[in-house]
Amino acid sequence: MKRLESERLYYREFQLKDALLIFELDSNPLVHRYLGNKPYTQMSQAQDYVAFVMQQYEQNGVGRMATFLKETDEFIGWAGLKLVENLNGRDRFYDVGYRLLPQFWGKGYATESAKFFVDYGFTVLNIPVIIGMADSANTASRRALEKTGLVQTETFDYDGETVWLEITNPAI
Repeated sequence: MKRLESERLYYREFQLKDALLIFELDSNPLVHRYLGNKPYTQMSQAQDYVAFVMQQYEQNGVGRMATFLKETDEFIGWAGLKLVENLNGRDRFYDVGYRLLPQFWGKGYATESAKFFVDYGFTVLNIPVIIGMADSANTASRRALEKTGLVQTETFDYDGETVWLEITNPAI
């Protein structure tokens, strides 16, 4: 199983047993405030999500990863790259993202993980462009992506007004 590390965090591939962690994250209404406000209500939703991410590892070689504090081994959410198809007029692109439990907001973990995965995408995977998306009202998430070096290029409708940010691999 793949394990990656940044300064304060480590990331590992999801396993089926992680459904309970995902349910804790995605059943929280605060977490879903800018995600269409549809928190999970059943464990089967979390199980389906974990199975989907595991399938992405197999098919695409990347997917969101379970994210933990190095110091305490606490699960804080997920972060990573995802190959997305057919969204906002684009056929295929890599999206950097994160989703954290509220008690870990405002501590720089979103920025740290986004910076790590942008660097990983550029240096290890040789991805030419990485994008990020955030609800236009989610200023904290937009700020984290901007601190990572992504620049807003447009807005589009994705369950509400969504900002599209991009960064280009400087080595390509």
